[in-house]
Amino acid sequence: MSDAAADARPEPTAGTVDLLGAIAYGALTAFERLAQDGAGAPTLADKVTLATMAGRQVDHLERVRDRLAELGADVMSAMAPFHRAFDDFHAHTRPKDWLEGLMWVYVGSGFADDFYAEVAQQVDDTTRALVEDVLSDAGHEDFVVEHVRAGIDADPRVAGRLALWGRRLVGEALSQAQRVAMEREGLTSLLMGDGGVDVVAVNRSFSRLIEHHAARMRRLGLQP
Repeated sequence: MSDAAADARPEPTAGTVDLLGAIAYGALTAFERLAQDGAGAPTLADKVTLATMAGRQVDHLERVRDRLAELGADVMSAMAPFHRAFDDFHAHTRPKDWLEGLMWVYVGSGFADDFYAEVAQQVDDTTRALVEDVLSDAGHEDFVVEHVRAGIDADPRVAGRLALWGRRLVGEALSQAQRVAMEREGLTSLLMGDGGVDVVAVNRSFSRLIEHHAARMRRLGLQP
């Protein structure tokens, strides 16, 4: 890169790099989860769908990597602070079967995406547009809802277990999101906004996360 191009490159904030690093590592772990779930999918069509969904995660990772490069940041370094939180979440929320795996994709990843969307309100316009585009391209909601509802129709007894699984997923996801936000000063500053510490605003953000989770559970038929 020429000196002139380097001078023109925007100076990234720590929060922007943290946000993109978290999204990149989240895409990588989502790819791994979808690949694992695909191996246990009951039909060939389901395997193909999950493979397609996994491919989207690779595309998301590459797009975020490219944006980090534009900002002069390295994707590997940006992802590094989030290994432990994501890996702990995976370790504590291993699905036992096909339906739990689908809910992990929809409920667990959905909560994380909502968290990123909240944080992205405070980044630059180009980064925010990228984040919003990536988060809107998950491509799995209807697939998961259809299959989970079909599973419940086939055996209504699983509904109670899946409802408990959904609560466990959001509990773990909320715990890890709070942990990450507090450990990374850049993300904390984005959540707080430009006006300094605003506990009310942060509480509203997390309240919206819970509301979105409840809406997903209702779509699955697991919450009134």
